[in-house]
Amino acid sequence: MKFLDVIAICEGTLVTPDVDQVPEIKGGFAGDLMSDVLASIQSEAVLITGLCNPQVVRTALIADVRLIIFARGKKPGNDILHLAKEENLPVATSHLGLYEISGRLSQAGLPSCEVELNLFPND
Repeated sequence: MKFLDVIAICEGTLVTPDVDQVPEIKGGFAGDLMSDVLASIQSEAVLITGLCNPQVVRTALIADVRLIIFARGKKPGNDILHLAKEENLPVATSHLGLYEISGRLSQAGLPSCEVELNLFPND
C-alpha cells in the first residue's frame, strides 16, 4: 500500500515531512510492547503504537519499520522527532486508537505483518 494512503486512511498527519517517504508499506503491526515488536514484526511494515518515547524509534530501526504512527492523539516530543529525522524514519500521528487504525488499514487491504509465535510447541 502506498505510504501516503496509509496515513490518509488513519486520518493521520505526517510530522516528519523532511524525511524520505518510502513508496510501499507491505503490512501493519499494532502494539505498545516493544519486545513484541522485536519478536514478531516483519520488515517494511507500519508500526502503530500508543507508546510515545524514543525507544519506539530505536525499536523501529532495528525491526526495519517503514513508518511509525502514534495513535490516540499522542504527540511525539522533540527528542523523538529529532531521532526519527536523524535516522530518516517517517513518523505520523493520528487521533484514532490502535483498534480503529488497524481495522481501517485491514479493510483497505493492508495485510498483517505479525509473525505468529509458537510459544507452546507441545500444545
